[in-house]
Amino acid sequence: MKIPQIRLDSTMAQIGIQTNNAVNNIQQPMANLSIEQPKASIQMKTTPSKLTIDQSEARADMDLKSIARRTEEFAQNGKKVWLEGLARRAQQGEALMKIENPGNPIASQAKLNSEKPMKEFGLAFIPSPGSVKINYKPSKLEIDIKQNKPTIDVGVNKPIFDYKKGNVDIYLQRRNELNIDVEMINIKA
Repeated sequence: MKIPQIRLDSTMAQIGIQTNNAVNNIQQPMANLSIEQPKASIQMKTTPSKLTIDQSEARADMDLKSIARRTEEFAQNGKKVWLEGLARRAQQGEALMKIENPGNPIASQAKLNSEKPMKEFGLAFIPSPGSVKINYKPSKLEIDIKQNKPTIDVGVNKPIFDYKKGNVDIYLQRRNELNIDVEMINIKA
């Protein structure tokens, strides 16, 4: 016995997609930069240092005195000795005026006027400590600095954009199909 058999063969439709990506190109040119730094101005002023050494006292301790100093010392010593002698004579004259008082003023004054004074002995360092006087005045340094600010000039350049659109193409790559086939099949009963 023959039975018809239907065979369906279908092919699905296929869609094709083709994409072209967008292209975005950005360029940023370097900025124009100019920097100028003027030199700083510096002014320096110095006063010289001064060193003074006074050794006149040390020289005087070694008996190396100037004529002016010797003359002044002789004058002062002469005035002192004269005042001492004047005081001694006034005292002795007063004692002789009052001879009636107890004591023997003539004998005591004769003894005092005939004796030489006792010499004193002592050690002395020549020159004496601190006799050399040193004075130092340091120098002064004045510094005046004037700084100059930098001159900066900046030129900004805008970015360059280049943009190409992308697109998507959709198309039918394969059509859909339906094939119908009828075939007679023998079946044994």
